[in-house]
Amino acid sequence: MTHDNSYIPPKVWQWDKNNGGNWASINRPISGSTHDKVLEKGKHPFQLYSLATPNGVKVTIMFEELLALGIKEAEYDAFLIDISDGDQFGSGFVDINPNSKIPALLDQSNEQAIRLFESGSILFYLAEKFDVFLPSDEKRAECMSWLFWQMGSAPYLGGGFGHFYAYAPEKFEYCIDRFSMEVKRQLDVLDKHLQSNLYLCGDEYTIADIAIWPWYGALALNRLYDAAEFLDLPSYKNVMRWAKQIDQRPAVKRGVMVNKTWGELSSQLHERHDASDFVERTQDKLESEN
Repeated sequence: MTHDNSYIPPKVWQWDKNNGGNWASINRPISGSTHDKVLEKGKHPFQLYSLATPNGVKVTIMFEELLALGIKEAEYDAFLIDISDGDQFGSGFVDINPNSKIPALLDQSNEQAIRLFESGSILFYLAEKFDVFLPSDEKRAECMSWLFWQMGSAPYLGGGFGHFYAYAPEKFEYCIDRFSMEVKRQLDVLDKHLQSNLYLCGDEYTIADIAIWPWYGALALNRLYDAAEFLDLPSYKNVMRWAKQIDQRPAVKRGVMVNKTWGELSSQLHERHDASDFVERTQDKLESEN
């Protein structure tokens, strides 16, 4: 590692709007809305405003799993929030999530709508509300531990490794090395645990799996940062087994499509309002109509 261009921090940090890599135009150090925008609302009890990033995929998988169980009360409308356009800073979105991060959810099934933000919180809320995917015995504590493990660990994978490996304006050896080490330690934690467990909490598929898979499962399947070879994911055989197993679930296959705006057109369902949308409203079908 060379140190020819070492950065010397000023006494007080100042915001440089042009120094932010791929997201320089939307990232900012202040909260609140930048423009007025009323959010659309559909006909279902739940209104989801999201994008198919890992945190967004957690919630769409959860809804699709609930519907797969025949829980009609879990019907949802999913509206696209394009973070590259700054939709997350619209006034309506900020009213639901003051932190301006996807996903954001409104539960309209009660007399007064309930706002929900932070993906782990949303999973826990839905699991409690419908009494599924959350163990009721002593494994409940284990499930919650893994859920919070994900919420604390993923920023190292996403905001740390992912940013510096895939999005930063330059490749910084120290940053990539530092976060690669951390992510590989996390993968080793998962791999050793999954050696003796079918899912994160034993034989039962739970919100812990639903939370962790969109990050670490997608990484294992080389759908995140194109980094599977760099991080030697095939060497984590138990993680690979778990990732592939969950990937085969029909609800997961649907969930990863919702609010997706990249990849094969047939894999993109920009908005979801009905189960038939997965057949009739994917982007390839919509573009063929024009």
